[in-house]
Amino acid sequence: MSLPVVAIAGRPNVGKSTLFNALARRRISIVEETSGVTRDRVSATVTEAGRAFELVDTGGMGIDKGTPLADEIEEQIRFGVEQADVVVLVVDGQAGLVPQDKLIAAEMRRLDKPLILVANKVESARSEATAAEFHELGLGEPILVSALHRRGTGRLRDRLLAMGSRLEEAPERPELELAVVGRRNVGKSTLINALAEEKRMLVSELAGTTRDAVDVRFERDGHAFVAIDTAGVRKKRQIAGSVEFYGQARAERSIRRADAVLLMIDAVQGVGNLDKKLAAYVCDHYKPCVIVVNKWDRAEGVDPDAYIAYLAQQLPGLSFAPVCFISALHGERVGETIDVVRSLWDQARTRVPTAELNKVIEDAKQVRAPTAKATRRPKIFYGTQVETGPPTIVLFVNSPRNFSKGHRRGIENFFRERLPFSEIPIRVKYRTREGREEE
Repeated sequence: MSLPVVAIAGRPNVGKSTLFNALARRRISIVEETSGVTRDRVSATVTEAGRAFELVDTGGMGIDKGTPLADEIEEQIRFGVEQADVVVLVVDGQAGLVPQDKLIAAEMRRLDKPLILVANKVESARSEATAAEFHELGLGEPILVSALHRRGTGRLRDRLLAMGSRLEEAPERPELELAVVGRRNVGKSTLINALAEEKRMLVSELAGTTRDAVDVRFERDGHAFVAIDTAGVRKKRQIAGSVEFYGQARAERSIRRADAVLLMIDAVQGVGNLDKKLAAYVCDHYKPCVIVVNKWDRAEGVDPDAYIAYLAQQLPGLSFAPVCFISALHGERVGETIDVVRSLWDQARTRVPTAELNKVIEDAKQVRAPTAKATRRPKIFYGTQVETGPPTIVLFVNSPRNFSKGHRRGIENFFRERLPFSEIPIRVKYRTREGREEE
């Protein structure tokens, strides 16, 4: 189901991203007093009184041509506004009417679609008087708000709700939320565009193009997904300024909130230290993961089996994760990657009956019996699966301290071989019969 789209537009630094966050009721867009911070079309589904629409934050119109990717940003703004069912035009209630506002308003009127004029940063009686200048735009009475302090945003919500039949019922949650992560310039945004089958994300050889964590909803074979494009990870000592700092923090948060992760590796550059750190972060949060080797069309003469062995050596914590070789630029094997992700999600939601699990535990005792440690030999009495997504198994033992890290890895690997969790992380907890627990 395609939701109606409400696009927020206006010149740079009038508070569009702050207003976007206020309406979405969470901090999604990065807010910074720097022209050109918002580059891609950042979107969120907003639900009000059981009705829903897609809210889109766009970059500043009329951005300085000296800004990196200025033409691409303008293209994204134009595309976002043209696709919108309603445009919220934001102006600066403190600065008052400026010539650029008039040019933008004239351009918006030519679109011949509903327009809502919002004067932002109205925080005093003086600002209210200044905002009266915007009547000159011929767009009706402006809604006076202070997005920073959440003042007046209720009136804007009421105006949007008054669209009535234009709003759809709130959509169901997508089947999967996928975090697309990797080093800078590995092709994350190109993959998102291939999945969405439209140019939702800016793609450039300029590293660091994506700054926000951007949610893009798409459908494949009747199934709804959300792909989360994240800022490229870089070494902490190379992070410059709050924009990149918050972008990287959101990339990590995206991994935590995602159902599954696509870890992208550059086929030509291979695995670097940052890839290893990302893989460790994914493992620490027990996320189903597909290792996506992008730009495979450039890796001439490389044997896929040899590359898989190389990945297992470089990323031992994800040695069980499936590997997909793709060319995001040409859309090659992108659909197959989504099929693999769905298979992992099915594994993550599988629950093994206690009787079947304990048969496997008995076999594990025979095949990989732990060696003696200290004065007590480690002993497993029985186990049970207590959660899915990730599969979580509790083993009742004589003492968790008797099981070394090596023992635990061996047991986990045996479970992965014998249980329907061959390609996903498993969480195993050790607990005494009295209930004391150690993960």
